[in-house]
Amino acid sequence: MRAFAITSVLLYVAAVAQIGSPHTPKSYVSTEPAPTVSVAPGKAAQVEVHFRVNQGYHVNSHTPNSELLIPTNLEFRPLGKIKAGNIVYPTGEQFALDYAPKEKINVYTGDITTKVPVIAAKDAVAGSYSLKGELQYQACNNSSCFPPRSLPVEITVVVK
Repeated sequence: MRAFAITSVLLYVAAVAQIGSPHTPKSYVSTEPAPTVSVAPGKAAQVEVHFRVNQGYHVNSHTPNSELLIPTNLEFRPLGKIKAGNIVYPTGEQFALDYAPKEKINVYTGDITTKVPVIAAKDAVAGSYSLKGELQYQACNNSSCFPPRSLPVEITVVVK
């Protein structure tokens, strides 16, 4: 009977570790649908992609001030004759953790706006395309960091 009780407790602990506690959010960051962008063949257009970090959390910025920290990164997969250019990230804010007040890291909190240049090749065919990518980030609160996550992102591109 004792072995059964110990096994039950171990299985419960393993299950909670895999799914998280009921107080752990499923996502620390959310996104708004990106606006549709129109671009002519051989040209580029810029679209803003907006994210929001849940209250009480921060994510490392794109340049977090340490090689040991996982930077926020937005990547898109090229789609035939359509691709994303060099993404412009906002400036982060300097943040000191409670346990290391002298060491500042660069983070994002609240609303984040990235600027994504969308480029159509000269021979891109007119039509509507879905440029897909993901935001990779690591969220933290004042006392701990959580495993890295990713959030799918999609931009509708209309080539005219």
